Amino acid sequence: MKEGIHPKYETVTIKCACGAEIVTKSTAGDMRVEICSKCHPFFTGKQKFVDAGGRVDKFKKRLEAAKK
Repeated sequence: MKEGIHPKYETVTIKCACGAEIVTKSTAGDMRVEICSKCHPFFTGKQKFVDAGGRVDKFKKRLEAAKK
């Protein structure tokens, strides 16, 4: 490998909004994420609403307003 052209590969901490911290290696540096494997519904089996107002709900509201 040529020296001086590769980014540094160092230990970083990924912090989740739920409070979990994951230590891994990356070239990007420390990161903050909203959802991790400890709080994501797919891994936990619990359903929680991440996005309360979806596109369908917004469309239905606009449709009702247009009818009036």
